[in-house]
Amino acid sequence: MLIEEPGSKLDLPEELIQFQDMLQRFVADEIEPQAQAIEDANDIPDDLLRKAAALGLFGMSIPEEFGGMGGSELASSVAVEALSHGPGGPTFYLAPSAPAAAIRLAGNDAQRQRFLPKLASGEDFAAFCLSEAGAGSDAAGIKTRAERRGDKWIINGSKMWISRARRASVFLVSAVTDSSKRGSGAITVFVLEKRPGVIVGKADRQIGLSGSGSAEVTFQDVEVSEADVLGQVGGGFEVLKFILGRARLWAAARATGVCARALKVSLDHAGTREQFGKKLGDFQAIKLKLADMTSDVYISRLLLYRAARLYDAGFDPVQEVSVAKLFATEAASRAADMAIQIHGAMGVSRDFHVERLYRDARAYRILDGTSDIQRLMISSNVQRRGFGGVMAPGGL
Repeated sequence: MLIEEPGSKLDLPEELIQFQDMLQRFVADEIEPQAQAIEDANDIPDDLLRKAAALGLFGMSIPEEFGGMGGSELASSVAVEALSHGPGGPTFYLAPSAPAAAIRLAGNDAQRQRFLPKLASGEDFAAFCLSEAGAGSDAAGIKTRAERRGDKWIINGSKMWISRARRASVFLVSAVTDSSKRGSGAITVFVLEKRPGVIVGKADRQIGLSGSGSAEVTFQDVEVSEADVLGQVGGGFEVLKFILGRARLWAAARATGVCARALKVSLDHAGTREQFGKKLGDFQAIKLKLADMTSDVYISRLLLYRAARLYDAGFDPVQEVSVAKLFATEAASRAADMAIQIHGAMGVSRDFHVERLYRDARAYRILDGTSDIQRLMISSNVQRRGFGGVMAPGGL
């Protein structure tokens, strides 16, 4: 149960509060000064990755036995939120990755030993290859095929908008292995090191999230074996559940970080900027915006931390994660928009970072399941399960 004492940080353990503070200092001291360079190059500087590795950031959510930091989903969510006070692109490298979580949760012992140590150290990065030109929200509509030839599988197809692809040396790829089926039993997820036939395209230029490493990935006659099957043949949707569940949790965390950052910079600006002989923060119109932003930060954190704690308790909180992802990403866009309004001309200037919050926030409403897909899932769950006596109708 979540019990919030007055003045507490949502009942977070002291060591997690210290970790959160350390990450916010890392953002301010190391990431933010390089934000414009990241924007211009659409890439993460190598020195920033080395500093993150020294802090063990790549090992979040990876067990200590494989060189990671261990930790809970709550800890990972708090970390992603803190890192998201800076530019969004670096969080796709410096924060926990859904592919690593999938290997941890769905992989066998050999696969965990094969991949997790190098992912934890930052020597390798992993990319999850699902979306295609004709299959985004419709995961069952993918066209990438894996054809069995003897004791091997041959993968052919193309994936789009793949985060971390530019630096990835490990790929999780979803492919149809039984074309007679659609949905359950049709898809298998493979995990493999980069090898002949894996072709990564140029870096995508998106509205925000510069440096996320997003790119097209093409598979041309890529040979894989049974040892590369993650989970079971035909069990791809079970693996996708692990991947998308964590990805949506951390999307909510990223959005919550944007929401909190938008509020903080708006408070600072409203407290110093003067118009008509008084501080901006003294005008009722500004006070109303700050109140709405404060409410959105608070609610986003409550939803995020509850969903994370349910994961840590051994549940599969599909409904709670969808609600957290939907609310937080929509709230981030509202907060970033209000921050721009409060800052006026400074808010739309590329010389300041407020407009970057707006661009990053807009992307989060698309990635890892659009807002409308979350709405469809939420409504389907509550219609199927009924209102019930639980905190989230249709949930646990």
